[in-house]
Amino acid sequence: MWIAVAYLWAVNGLTLLAFGWDKLHARRRKRRVPERRLLWLAALGGSPGAVLGRWMFRHKTRKRGFSVWLFGILGVQLAICVALTRMDLPI
Repeated sequence: MWIAVAYLWAVNGLTLLAFGWDKLHARRRKRRVPERRLLWLAALGGSPGAVLGRWMFRHKTRKRGFSVWLFGILGVQLAICVALTRMDLPI
């Protein structure tokens, strides 16, 4: 259980940093983090960090396709969490 919590903290922190890094590089017109990589980080469990980074840095807010994918990933992850909490799993 604690391993999962540590993993989620790490992947969300990394995702938040990636959004900040990409925004900084966008402002300086340097090499950017590919959108695909940002979405993969979200899909690996970092969707809360991605949504927070999107809001904090006001980054990728005009990209409709990116937003659809990001919130689709978040929706699937929320549905999985709800399904898992309703199951009787032995601890």
